Amino acid sequence: MNLRHLVLCAFTASGLALRAAEVSVADYPTIHAAIAANPGRMIYVPAGDHVITAKIQLHTNHAGLFGPGRIVQANADAPIIEIERVADVRVRDLTLTRAEGNMDTRMEGIVAIQCAGLRIDDVRVVDNHSPAAAIALRECRDCEVRGCVIENYARVSVDDRTASKNYGYAFNCIDGSGIVVSHSVGTLIQGSRVIENRLLPTPENQQKFSLGKFVKKNTEKGLLMNQQTWDAEVVENWHQGSAIVVTGPETSDYTRILGNTIENAGQGIDIHADHVTLSQNIVNNAFIGMKAMHGSRNVIITGNQFSKNDLWAIGLMPGAAAHPAIDGKPETANADGGSIVANNIVSDFGHGNAHWIWGNERSPFKFDSGQEPDDPPLTDVVVQGNVVHCVGAPRYKYAVIIGGGPNTPRRLRFSNNLFPPGTAGIANKELEP
Repeated sequence: MNLRHLVLCAFTASGLALRAAEVSVADYPTIHAAIAANPGRMIYVPAGDHVITAKIQLHTNHAGLFGPGRIVQANADAPIIEIERVADVRVRDLTLTRAEGNMDTRMEGIVAIQCAGLRIDDVRVVDNHSPAAAIALRECRDCEVRGCVIENYARVSVDDRTASKNYGYAFNCIDGSGIVVSHSVGTLIQGSRVIENRLLPTPENQQKFSLGKFVKKNTEKGLLMNQQTWDAEVVENWHQGSAIVVTGPETSDYTRILGNTIENAGQGIDIHADHVTLSQNIVNNAFIGMKAMHGSRNVIITGNQFSKNDLWAIGLMPGAAAHPAIDGKPETANADGGSIVANNIVSDFGHGNAHWIWGNERSPFKFDSGQEPDDPPLTDVVVQGNVVHCVGAPRYKYAVIIGGGPNTPRRLRFSNNLFPPGTAGIANKELEP
């Protein structure tokens, strides 16, 4: 027996031993039964459709699911997989979807709550049409979402803001988010694709679903509402949701969003967190490329491609969750700033699907004042080495807009940027070097 034959025999033997040790869904009546009989083990889901009507629960440490199978949730009122209060769980390689007729839901594809060390790798979540999220992490630590594909996650819905003193109305919208991380620390989102190909912000869809029209209205106007919009009972921002969201101001921290591809989102990346690194992402055809607000501190936005965005590509601003120091203690303030915006390319601005909504009076870069009078101003931002590239006449008024008023942004420093002037110039204010 030659050496090659010996090596092949060894590999074959080890492979057979591995398969013998594998726990397979095929050996049990349901996925749920396989999990219940094998707590804390990885369970193989073979190829083929596996229809469920109850959520799959992973509630023991070191448990997990993997394999080429397709899990089909037939119950619109349940998530597909729920992972709660566990450590070191793995979910990989699976396809998760919903049954025809039950794809519109208010539930998640995967929801993880109070987990540590969770890894979601190479998972496809398809046709989970939900405002909740295709993949949601809540109150988690050191978790990773890598190499996943999320496709067609949006639905027609109602955005109800009647409980908010700032708004006081509800309206028809397209809503849905791909990956939503809230109140979590140490999250990595890398190499994933979040794509919506079904519900696009076209005039035909706007008319078909009465998008933007009020369906409910309080007796008193919201504090942040202008009178014209309040009286017209229609809003322009009816394409809601984001491909990737990191929220939980004052809680979410140390997040990395690296090398993801986003297409046809309402908002590409929405940040309400501190110590975020946003790098090497592609955001194509979103009305907002990315924004960081509500007290987002120490955000690095570098080396990204923002293409065919229509309202703005990169925006930093305070929001309603920002607030000044409490009892004079500086460490209690939730303020925006101490950030870097560097070496990003904004191309074909104003050439996306939502251009017909927003028009040409917009800006690739927006550094805005607060939403409320007591919001601390955006402060200490370096903006360098960025390029705005236009083919033909620019579809923007200014390349850069800086908000005014008493909490106008402070200490913004601009250097070595290539900002072709818009129809009214490079910026609405002089840019400080």
